[in-house]
Amino acid sequence: MGTVYSLKVESLGKHYASTLLFKNISFSLSCGDVLAITGWNGSGKSTLVRIIAGLTSASTGQVSLTTNNTPIPKTDRRRYIGLVAPAISLYDELTGLENLAFFCKVRGILRDRPGHLAMLAKAGLTGQADKPCREYSSGMKQRLKLAQARVHAPPLLLLDEPGANLDSKGFKIVERIVREQRGSGMTIIASNDGREVAYADRTINLSRD
Repeated sequence: MGTVYSLKVESLGKHYASTLLFKNISFSLSCGDVLAITGWNGSGKSTLVRIIAGLTSASTGQVSLTTNNTPIPKTDRRRYIGLVAPAISLYDELTGLENLAFFCKVRGILRDRPGHLAMLAKAGLTGQADKPCREYSSGMKQRLKLAQARVHAPPLLLLDEPGANLDSKGFKIVERIVREQRGSGMTIIASNDGREVAYADRTINLSRD
């Protein structure tokens, strides 16, 4: 039997001083699940994603990522998570291939040039590998972010506005990524775009009346 990963979010809440973003958020995911998080701007979609990724602390509740029912320590959680978010930066002075190689090195992944080129091809960046990222369009940079989030085949993929700056061909890439992730792990999509929300099996709406 292979490794079984699961995610459990229990009574999660976040507030800043007297400002409440959300409270009592609970759900669980297992391999093959896709969850969409929706809500008006400022409702806390990105913050919830960052909490799950271990980049921001919750005010209440807890997040548990497990492997074969054994909790993964919070300090190790990033090894099991791939994240695409507007706040993620690329290195403009490096080429697309060099950016990807850097992200692999940070994660301790050994991959040769053909391997990097194959990942860039999946992101629709064939022919752009040796171009500096400062010459990339916003859509090309988003495609590169999608590629780097999957260099380590993460069991949990967090996509915050994954279709940002993408054209119709780019959305097809997002759709394919979500479909492929179903076969190996879990996906959370934070978005108000109906096309992206439609990829999910379940939806959590953070908007409050």
